Amino acid sequence: MAWNEPGGSRDNDPWGGGNKKNDQGPPDLDEVVKKFQDQVRSIFGGKGKGSGSDGDGQGSSSGGGAASKIGLGVVVGGALFLWGLTGIYIVDEGKRGVELVFGAYSETTQPGPHWHMPAPISTVEIVDVSQIRNVEIGYRSGVGGETSKRSVLNEAMMLTQDENIVDVNFAVQYRIKNAEDYLFNLRSPDKTLREATESAVREIVGKSKMDFVLTEGRSEMVQSAEVLIQAILDRYVSGLQVTSVNMQDAQPPEQVQAAFSDAVKAREDEQRVKNEAEAYANDILPRARGAGARMFEEATAYKSKVVSEAEGQTSRFLQVLTEYEKAPVVTRERLYLDAMETVLNNTSKVMLDVEGSGNLLYLPLDRMMAPAAAAMPMIEQTSQAANAARQVIENRARDRMADQVRARSTLRSRETR
Repeated sequence: MAWNEPGGSRDNDPWGGGNKKNDQGPPDLDEVVKKFQDQVRSIFGGKGKGSGSDGDGQGSSSGGGAASKIGLGVVVGGALFLWGLTGIYIVDEGKRGVELVFGAYSETTQPGPHWHMPAPISTVEIVDVSQIRNVEIGYRSGVGGETSKRSVLNEAMMLTQDENIVDVNFAVQYRIKNAEDYLFNLRSPDKTLREATESAVREIVGKSKMDFVLTEGRSEMVQSAEVLIQAILDRYVSGLQVTSVNMQDAQPPEQVQAAFSDAVKAREDEQRVKNEAEAYANDILPRARGAGARMFEEATAYKSKVVSEAEGQTSRFLQVLTEYEKAPVVTRERLYLDAMETVLNNTSKVMLDVEGSGNLLYLPLDRMMAPAAAAMPMIEQTSQAANAARQVIENRARDRMADQVRARSTLRSRETR
């Protein structure tokens, strides 16, 4: 009987299998694999090859195998549960989660709790999109102390349009606006931003003159740099957004700073003198305009006064002429009295010839103009004499007017006859 026939003796194994109970050699690999397959089948509801009850020994071995299968299933299930728990993650506010499945982009998650297939199937990259980051061109801050600053000449030295060299320092603040583009489109987005900023600043400085860069062109250069840097980043699809651009400093090279300082002082003196001249002009011109306006108003008023007086005198003359045509004698007497009054008002000596009297009355008006305390008696006498003279003049005028009235009445009575 052959050694491998059914019912044959197993001791005839040419490889020396012998009695397995007493064999101390390594287990057969095929048998181990078969046992593992039987256990997996039993976990998922199948039956192993050795299942059945072929006697007491076989029944007890089946019971022990079932218990071991249940324990193995619990262990495997627990391991799977713990493995699944490792896929839970939380995205904080202001951040984004980027899920990768076998290293390829899957989706971007918002703040909150999320779950993904655990590693090594899926991984998550957390990206902070709210953090404001900073890049410096031409200098590095915080070197050797919090307030110190180290110049980087290969970045700071730039050529202007008029072939001068200036030392320019820029600071750019930016943040991440798209986490997917930030992670996958560029190898080093932050380094790309630095190089794009330097390129944009060199382009703007190269199109400007030195005086413009160092004086009044700073704000315009900052605005142009911000627009140009953002355009470059968008063209690269970098996922970055520029929030602000600041021009920290702009100076000529160290070798010519003394000469440039003198030029700046001269420019400041020129501006100061211009300001003083403008202030003087602003002070003089309003005064001159005011004086001219005042003279013009005075001339206009004098013109109006002269014209009004002339018109008034003309009207008065015409009125007197009308009265003179009506009563020539009375009008002539009235004109004479007005003329005498005007003349006597401007003289200090008056002599009166009273009709019917051989005395000549003398009025010392010059003494009347002396201090009132010393000349009070004389003033009283003079006042009395003046009143008398006035009375005489009024009587003479009244008599003449009466004679004229009588003459008119006689003339009218004759005409009526």
